[in-house]
Amino acid sequence: MAGRLSWGLGDQAVSSLTNFVVGLYVARSLGAAAFGLFSIAWVTYGVILNVSRGLATDPLMVRFSGVEKARWREALGQAVGTALLVGVASGLVSVAFGLIVGGSLGGAFVALGVVLPFLLVQDSWRFGFFAAGKGQKAFVNDGIQAVALFPALVIGARYGTVVAFLLAWGCSAGVAAAFGWVQTSVLPRLGAVRAWLRDHRELGVRYLLENVSNSGSSQLRAYGLGAVAGLAAVGTVRGAEQLLGPFLALLMGLSLVTVAEGARVLQRSPHRLWHFCVVLGGVQAAAALAWGLGLLLLIPAEAGRFVLGSLWDSSSLLILPVTFAVVGASFTTGATAGLRALGTAKRSLRSQLIASVFYVVFGLIGAALGGAAGSEWGVAIATITGSVVWWWQLRIALRDHFAIAENVPTAPAPRTAEHSLEFHPVSGSFSHEELHSAADGMTEMRTR
Repeated sequence: MAGRLSWGLGDQAVSSLTNFVVGLYVARSLGAAAFGLFSIAWVTYGVILNVSRGLATDPLMVRFSGVEKARWREALGQAVGTALLVGVASGLVSVAFGLIVGGSLGGAFVALGVVLPFLLVQDSWRFGFFAAGKGQKAFVNDGIQAVALFPALVIGARYGTVVAFLLAWGCSAGVAAAFGWVQTSVLPRLGAVRAWLRDHRELGVRYLLENVSNSGSSQLRAYGLGAVAGLAAVGTVRGAEQLLGPFLALLMGLSLVTVAEGARVLQRSPHRLWHFCVVLGGVQAAAALAWGLGLLLLIPAEAGRFVLGSLWDSSSLLILPVTFAVVGASFTTGATAGLRALGTAKRSLRSQLIASVFYVVFGLIGAALGGAAGSEWGVAIATITGSVVWWWQLRIALRDHFAIAENVPTAPAPRTAEHSLEFHPVSGSFSHEELHSAADGMTEMRTR
């Protein structure tokens, strides 16, 4: 397992730690209100990124992992072209919105719109490399962005504005996006986008809904918190979340391989999948709790102010609820790995939608009652409650799986959607027979 973890974990560490450095640098350079404005742009980017992944790179990972090089290159050009089109379209909308709104908020959205194509293309190269089993190239590409980021941030600091920092971050991604073309000799195929969307619309729609419900809930919560409690509250919450950035980077790196490991457990010993998922989620939750308590009890105020600047005094008060929120999310990863290993896309989508509603509703109720602290406690409650939903859905999915297995005749029978999945451990995805077909085969036997 160590070998399978290495490139996925290393690449995600570089990517997430790069974003972590951006957040800390901007937090130190700007006040709470300006950092809140930066955070609004950041969560908006997160939603658009997940739109791009749902339409472009998620289908690429599912259907073109481990295929011959010619097919991969053709699909990669289509997927990157789709990501580029999403970046251009959303960028134009962001620029138009910024020009209409005006002021500092409008300037931030104009800057975001300019760099969105760079950010989305660079992200699509990463997933394309993992689909081809070339995680080392994704690692190098993210390293190029990290190297380009530091001088860009220094230049941005001379201006000391949200716009300058957004442009610095996005332009560093542009350097890595251009390097992706050097690595692959594949150009984005804008003319093939319509065919790509048509051919993969079944997967694209499902992954789009699941991805956007996740990031969209964060965006709605951030917008609502800013409207109820002000931009300074958004900056305070984001500052507290930044303190768990390195731990979250580790979790995201592990998520690249946990589905693959879950599928292997399912193939070797299906009855051990539940145990695997509990251990996986429990260990991550315990690590998150240890990290948060360490921040709360062991980090002196002087060190905190060195890291977050003036944000430390307000953000440090939110470490405990942020820790509980991350504990809930960490425990959920075990159930998520199990559901995806089983191929039950309908149940994972259902769980994500319910958890997202909890996140928005509880987060905004908390904001109305107690500002930034109330919102974060609401999110902690929502995350833990949402985890219960995920685990309940996993329990039902496993029961369905075993019921189907017990009814399979001993004589050779035609392969069903469930049994024709071919798993690709590099990408953590299924190929050749679509994930959604497996979900249909397993869940249509039950009503909601």
